[in-house]
Amino acid sequence: MLVRRLLYPTLALALVSVACQPAAQQTAALSDDDVAAIQLMLDGVLEGELAGDWNAVAKNFAEDFVYLPANMQPIEGRAAWLLFVQGAELKIAELSAEILELDGRGDLAFARGVYSEILSMGDAEPTEDEGKFVWILRKQADGSWKVVVAIGNSNLPLDET
Repeated sequence: MLVRRLLYPTLALALVSVACQPAAQQTAALSDDDVAAIQLMLDGVLEGELAGDWNAVAKNFAEDFVYLPANMQPIEGRAAWLLFVQGAELKIAELSAEILELDGRGDLAFARGVYSEILSMGDAEPTEDEGKFVWILRKQADGSWKVVVAIGNSNLPLDET
């Protein structure tokens, strides 16, 4: 009887302690090839934006891409994003971006970074902007990476006018 009184609580404590341990990592961190592919994709996005080649930029986004712009409703779908930027008559004169943090596991990754740009919309005068972005990326069956969610916003205060 004494053994049973000591054994059951001890087994229960052991089970609880095992259950509370963090799960073992099931997938490996991003490989050097994955990091290089994501950086290459960012470089391609920057080149496409500077050239105003929005179709080339859009190829880096998943079909179900979601863009979360500041002070606006989400734009859902690669085609909707393409219509948005084309309709805005966005022109980028200067652009730089840098990934500050890149991490992921398996087929999912995120990139956090900063950007600076000089841009105009339509006939408006060019304006300078700087800010930050976060991308969530998913690895595709062919090994490429596509952006599935993007959020970016300015560090500058909103225009009071």
